Amino acid sequence: IMLLTDPEIESSLLISSDEGATYQKYRLNFYIQSLLFHPKQEDWILAYSQDQKLYSSAEFGRRWQLIQEGVVPNRFYWSVMGSNKEPDLVHLEARTVDGHSHYLTCRMQNCTEANRNQPFPGYIDPDSLIVQDHYVFVQLTSGGRPHYYVSYRRNAFAQMKLPKYALPKDMHVISTDENQVFAAVQEWNQNDTYNLYISDTRGVYFTLALENVQSSRGPEGNVMIDLYEVAGIKGMFLANKKIDNQVKTFITYNKGRDWRLLQAPDTDLRGDPVHCLLPYCSLHLHLKVSENPYTSGIIASKDTAPSIIVASGNIGSELSDTDISMFVSSDAGNTWRQIFEEEHSVLYLDQGGVLVAMKHTSLPIRHLWLSFDEGRSWSKYSFTSIPLFVDGVLGEPGEETLIMTVFGHFSHRSEWQLVKVDYKSIFDRRCAEEDYRPWQLHSQGEACIMGAKRIYKKRKSERKCMQGKYAGAMESEPCVCTEADFDCDYGYERHSNGQCLPAFWFNPSSLSKDCSLGQSYLNSTGYRKVVSNNCTDGVREQYTAKPQKCPGKAPRGLRIVTADGKLTAEQGHNVTLMVQLEEGDVQRTLIQVDFGDGIAVSYVNLSSTEDGIKHVYQNVGIFRVTVQVDNSLGSDSAVLYLHVTCPLEHVHLSLPFVTTKNKEVNATAVLWPSQVGTLTYVWWYGNNTEPLITLEGSISFRFTSEGMNTITVQVSAGNAILQDTKTIAVYEEFRSLRLSFSPNLDDYNPDIPEWRRDIGRVIKKSLVEATGVPGQHILVAVLPGLPTTAELFVLPYQDPAGENKRSADDLEQISELLIHKLNQNSVHFELKPGVRVLVHAAHLTAAPLVDLTPTHSGSAMLMLLSVVFVGLAVFVIYKFKRKIPGINVYAQMQNEKEQEMISPVSHSESRPNVPQTELRRPGQLIDEKVESQLIGE
Repeated sequence: IMLLTDPEIESSLLISSDEGATYQKYRLNFYIQSLLFHPKQEDWILAYSQDQKLYSSAEFGRRWQLIQEGVVPNRFYWSVMGSNKEPDLVHLEARTVDGHSHYLTCRMQNCTEANRNQPFPGYIDPDSLIVQDHYVFVQLTSGGRPHYYVSYRRNAFAQMKLPKYALPKDMHVISTDENQVFAAVQEWNQNDTYNLYISDTRGVYFTLALENVQSSRGPEGNVMIDLYEVAGIKGMFLANKKIDNQVKTFITYNKGRDWRLLQAPDTDLRGDPVHCLLPYCSLHLHLKVSENPYTSGIIASKDTAPSIIVASGNIGSELSDTDISMFVSSDAGNTWRQIFEEEHSVLYLDQGGVLVAMKHTSLPIRHLWLSFDEGRSWSKYSFTSIPLFVDGVLGEPGEETLIMTVFGHFSHRSEWQLVKVDYKSIFDRRCAEEDYRPWQLHSQGEACIMGAKRIYKKRKSERKCMQGKYAGAMESEPCVCTEADFDCDYGYERHSNGQCLPAFWFNPSSLSKDCSLGQSYLNSTGYRKVVSNNCTDGVREQYTAKPQKCPGKAPRGLRIVTADGKLTAEQGHNVTLMVQLEEGDVQRTLIQVDFGDGIAVSYVNLSSTEDGIKHVYQNVGIFRVTVQVDNSLGSDSAVLYLHVTCPLEHVHLSLPFVTTKNKEVNATAVLWPSQVGTLTYVWWYGNNTEPLITLEGSISFRFTSEGMNTITVQVSAGNAILQDTKTIAVYEEFRSLRLSFSPNLDDYNPDIPEWRRDIGRVIKKSLVEATGVPGQHILVAVLPGLPTTAELFVLPYQDPAGENKRSADDLEQISELLIHKLNQNSVHFELKPGVRVLVHAAHLTAAPLVDLTPTHSGSAMLMLLSVVFVGLAVFVIYKFKRKIPGINVYAQMQNEKEQEMISPVSHSESRPNVPQTELRRPGQLIDEKVESQLIGE
């Protein structure tokens, strides 16, 4: 016995090995959220902690060992005997630091990183791992669509094949019994219904079993499919199907090959006839199974009572939530009887020999009902002298159990009460052979079900004896195969005449596409026998797929895709390319792949590329990947345009701080790193309600009115979007002045935007204090790079009333005052105690400067120096052109080219050392002759 302490008090286990006589406490260093016991080894346990760690114990919780961190809740499983060689193998879904999930396996006591395996290569969708019987399922979404993969008996994963245009949105594995997968799939055009699909043995190829099965949401948001597998009879299911907004209950005896409505009872509870004619009226059942282990739910069946089904429902044209009664079938769903007019919980005892019914009510009760003849008659019994609020009922496990426990409370304030009910005293003997009669399983008189005739032994209704081991004994005889034992194969659909014909999207010859000349493959007849069907002879040979020699085929339908279905790859990382061929000899085929970056590879057959072709791109760009396939009968080719990118880390918007009205302004998005692949730029500026979208990182625009304007650029690179925002002031005119500083400021300049903004505010404050000029007239922008420089803008200011706007002469006076104070070293500030920084007037500019990032300030200086040196070269050639023969024409052409290069460049930038004595308005030019002379000097 194991008890868990209250985690709010302590984290411990109390373990007893003597049926609870004594307990020993074991303290834990983690808090248990759930436990999973091994199906065979009683001392092996997996414990999931509240911090998403998985622990294992081989000593019934006395000692624990960490297996894995970051495990997804409820996505860990023990090994399945028959599929895993190691009984201590653990399957789990673990989440990486960046939020991805992957499927891992390891031994419970040896789960180090070196000993972990990853059966499915790459990542899987979060919360998608399922390990059930011989199957493992995972999901991987690419291109906005989920793709489902299955591994049968722990072999390599294969993609599950649904009909081509099913386009699933969601999938739930319903059953994996008898080497077959029953799955509910919600297709692209469904919202509250699912389609049922059934697979081949490997769980790869799925065919439709039933459309539009009703679904609902459970209390915790989980999807609940209205499908019920009847216990004890393989291949038998009940489903609620939605037809024209009506929900009706259908039954199948051959795993979905055929479905029919339920025949309503002939009489009601009072013996009055029921007028209900198929298909307009039938019996409809609620198929939800209780998730609470202490309540029976609203439908029940048992493996040890294969013919008895008890459920709640109604009679009519559709399933209803009102007027609910209880019904029982004792012949496996062929006929039904009404047993109660209200919902009851029904418990099976003595392998269905005794049925116990207890009313569903919120009121306290004293009585229960017993039936010894499979629900034909019921007797009322009292189980407590005081009415009890019933919370649940448990039947003791075991073949011959006749004991049940009712638990609840006498009042809402009382403690729990348990009432043990033992029915052994009702029987005075065990059943003998003569107490049983044979009963043949059938479907509306058809005895061959799933290819066999099955005869069960049932206790005669008038005999009151305890069944014991005789219950459920069975004889089986195979039937001759008929068309009814075969379902349509993958890619085929059943038509009104009963024939299975290829769907419009399916090419039957594609089944031989993985086949090589000289080998053979199974050529489908369009039919496949229902899995677990035991029929023999008859039409089996006619409908079974035939081995056929592989035909020689020229390559056709060649495709090359990435393994994840994306058209992007990351620079410096492996990208896996998959070559897919619809038809062609896979063994005698030459494959040539050119990656588009100067590297190419060749393979001698297609099978050698099954795991994909891996390649690493060292550069960013769009690469044309080509694949050519050749064999003796022909060739085919395909192209993939692959975008190789690297992550965008930073965006900086470069534009002037101030500009004049109606003047063209250039804005540039500067990226780090500069080459990241294909980008989209989204620009927001001015009062525009719609953005400007470009593929270039620069735009030009004008502002027609004065004021402060915000410009934002968003750069989209793959799944990442980065942005930067700047503010630009717009005026009819302004003045600007370059500032420099005492060299000690460079020692404290980290060259980051935040520091430049803070220092700009300090400089502006010192200018206002030194000159008395109102702060509204001054804008200071510290520029990137070293040595530290800044741009001082003298701006017009107009009060909110629209009066007292400064004129051009006023701006000149303010500018002269600022220059005067700067030249007198009157402008300074204290950076930190003992560090005094002087502000100087460096030189004047003819236009506002642009804030460039440090990575580009070096490039700008290099261009500036290039212009100067070219200018010097022009001057030298001009000086000595009379002494060098044949140089005249070249010098003249070079001088013209130099004029073209110099003209767009800011004159102040091309003359950094020329002293100037007066401020110029933006756009004012110096005489060209003087310009040439200055460059020459």
